[in-house]
Amino acid sequence: MRAAIIGLSGPILTAGEAATLREHPPLGVILFARNIENPAQLQALNASIRAILGPNTPILVDQEGGRVARLRPPHWPAFPPAASFEGGPDAPCFANAAAIGATCRGVGFDVACAPVLDLRLPEGHGIIGDRAFSADPAEVARLGGATLRGLQSAGVIPVIKHIPGHGRALADSHLELPRVTATAAALEADIAPFRALAGLGAWAMTAHILYEAWDAALPATLSPTIIRDVIRDAIGFDGFLISDDLAMKALSGTPADLAAQALAAGCDAVLHCTGEPAETAALLAACPEASPQALARLAASRAALQQRVPA
Repeated sequence: MRAAIIGLSGPILTAGEAATLREHPPLGVILFARNIENPAQLQALNASIRAILGPNTPILVDQEGGRVARLRPPHWPAFPPAASFEGGPDAPCFANAAAIGATCRGVGFDVACAPVLDLRLPEGHGIIGDRAFSADPAEVARLGGATLRGLQSAGVIPVIKHIPGHGRALADSHLELPRVTATAAALEADIAPFRALAGLGAWAMTAHILYEAWDAALPATLSPTIIRDVIRDAIGFDGFLISDDLAMKALSGTPADLAAQALAAGCDAVLHCTGEPAETAALLAACPEASPQALARLAASRAALQQRVPA
């Protein structure tokens, strides 16, 4: 399996995409609104992916609730944004996440890219906003933990994002590279929620952000220093680490070159979401196989999930 999770072009798996998946199998697939029409169609698409890649292939979806939700009415419920749970008890947050997880599992997804553990800071760019639980690291950790456990209870692997923290970014990394100038001491608040939930079996997704205090030259996704010293060491995250989408404008370079850099920096797999067939095929052809350590981390996330799903 190539160390990549890739997007698809539309609501069915085309013959060309099927050939690409057979020739250079990715580790997993992520689906977006362009791939989703109704429950029957979506179940068939996910089944067709696993018919080629195997029954245990991770299939991801961004399903946070609020603005970021690929499964939407009229076929699926609308779920509230993370900020709506601030100050409330754990139970409603857990139940909401369990319902999101059940919705995802019902159509064949086994990985949900949630919860967001970024701080909702007033000076931060609105791309995060109400996707974040709070500006208080302890509150983010509490509600993020409830969400993480709720998703796991429904048989879905969570992905905590955007490690080591997007809350101070003044720009949208979909459009440009944000630079965070805060001191390392100030950034302790940003990494606190990730540290609190680092050992619970979730995956993590990197931030395409340049943190001057940690690495003045490279954004986190491409920085061996940040992945080694901050994500793995200071935060203590030893789980399965994926990049954010390599096609975002925060990064510059070809997908293949960026994939090589991210994997060399310490990501276990890269995410490439455009679904453009030729671009995806080229990325997979160039991408190395997932490392034994990456596969061991993936297996550990599945084992953690089994411990949390009710019998």
